[in-house]
Amino acid sequence: MIRFEDVSVTYDGAAEPALVGVDFEVPEGELVLLVGPSGTGKSTLLNTVSGLVPHFTGGTLRGRVTVAGRDTRTHKPRELADVVGTVGQDPLSHFVTDTVEDELAYGMESLGLAPAVMRRRVEETLDLLGLSDLRDRSLATLSGGQRQRVAIGSVLTPHPQVLVLDEPTSALDPAAAEEVLAVLQRLVHDLGTTVLMAEHRLERVIQYADRVAVLPAPGEAPLLGAPAEMMAVSPVCPPVVELGRLAGWSPLPLTVRDARRRAAGLRERLTGPAPRAAGPAAEAAHGPKTNGTPPPARPRGPRWFPGRRKVTAEPAPGSGHAAEVRALTVRRAHTEALHEVGLTLTAGETVALMGRNGAGKSTLLNTLVGLVEPTAGTVRVGGLVPHRTPPRDLVRHVGLVPQEPRDLLYADTVAAECAAADRDAQAAPGSCRALLSRLLPGVPDDTHPRDLSEGQRLTLALAVVLAARPPLLLLDEPTRGLDYAAKGRLVTLLRGLAADGHAIVLATHDVELAAELADRVILLAEGEVIADGPTAEVVVSSPSFAPQVTKILAPHPWLTVTQVREALA
Repeated sequence: MIRFEDVSVTYDGAAEPALVGVDFEVPEGELVLLVGPSGTGKSTLLNTVSGLVPHFTGGTLRGRVTVAGRDTRTHKPRELADVVGTVGQDPLSHFVTDTVEDELAYGMESLGLAPAVMRRRVEETLDLLGLSDLRDRSLATLSGGQRQRVAIGSVLTPHPQVLVLDEPTSALDPAAAEEVLAVLQRLVHDLGTTVLMAEHRLERVIQYADRVAVLPAPGEAPLLGAPAEMMAVSPVCPPVVELGRLAGWSPLPLTVRDARRRAAGLRERLTGPAPRAAGPAAEAAHGPKTNGTPPPARPRGPRWFPGRRKVTAEPAPGSGHAAEVRALTVRRAHTEALHEVGLTLTAGETVALMGRNGAGKSTLLNTLVGLVEPTAGTVRVGGLVPHRTPPRDLVRHVGLVPQEPRDLLYADTVAAECAAADRDAQAAPGSCRALLSRLLPGVPDDTHPRDLSEGQRLTLALAVVLAARPPLLLLDEPTRGLDYAAKGRLVTLLRGLAADGHAIVLATHDVELAAELADRVILLAEGEVIADGPTAEVVVSSPSFAPQVTKILAPHPWLTVTQVREALA
């Protein structure tokens, strides 16, 4: 169905090619997963299938790519639209209408399908992706994860023979991701659809792949083979594979089920003391680690709230916390996005804000940074009322890295963005650039931000916000588009900031990030706090939000491969 014949791609002005020596075939009805560190050319390879490379991006394409017999060098993207459906990393860039239902129908209208066919396929897709309740919603009002599902649905309705997906689950909660992947499986197995997909969250997708193509490093030809074989040599791998490597299992497990069947001996070796978390959550249980000052009071263990009865730990007035939220309610049109939320954020604490798409996570972050005015209740950040504080004053107290990093980026080059960030933050020249180099080595100063990948733009936005070193740092889906190495660098940086006294809140669907970094997890559902407690206690009790290591080694409370490695050592 897809054939790559000695394909190389070099962009205009680039010193080295983005892709080299790609030569393999994707048969009809297979799901092939592209794996590799950021910058190895995964998105470029996907774009050669849809014809975006070179017709839209420019550059030089050598070799030949054919899709269903059509040569992409001689067929432009619109001439491949009936065969190839493409979903990129940024859902907003795909939308051309205003509402969910219109967006699902648009692709079929462009192909001239009959109205009766269009109506039936729209209804099928709404049901497949769990979008029926959103059919009349404006796309502008959807959460990031909801937009991702609509973007996927919009390319499914024309029934393409080939689906090209770039990070399709990056903005989805675990349950929604499973739904989307189940749909892809059904398309592959029942309809013979061919799927070529790049995804950094391998823990979600590796078990669904028929074959894996590993792009090991920039400028190196890809390796293609069975998933277990490729995971043995891949520079990136999910926690289940990393644990298998640590334990010496062969062949390597790809699923939690396979790993649990082999983990009995490992569980016996891990019968010592349970891992101890760092930070304020650990102090609440084990005592403070500095100067004998008692930590702020917080309930121990998760707090589950039945119905709409509110049981919150309200802060005392003037208690000096990084942020204090009391009985916060936010209404938008006819929707109550947040309902009587109460929480306290403490200096040096890292909090993971979790919950399904549309639960209110982004709304809570936007309220803390002053972009949304409370309908009822109060919000204090460093003693200030965010929505009443001028941005130039608020930036020194709280900073937000949004889901869409382009909202923060307006300059023509990376260097200009960093210089502007230093000026706005009144930081020493070069501060932002140094942060960016630490997080994302090798990005040239003269690169335009729009030419960066989604993960690279997110990292640049993070460096821009961190230039002001705000005491409260908010990140909305901070690992979207990041590979495991980049995520590791982010974790190291955020741990350093927390150790320096910064309070950090991560709105995330990345359960592995929460397990690795967070002292505390707050679960939201329909705008309400339904659980708030130490990470180990909240995620272990949640089938949806438990990390892979926890599922494999249960009932032992291990969260990460790092904890297991340290215990074995």
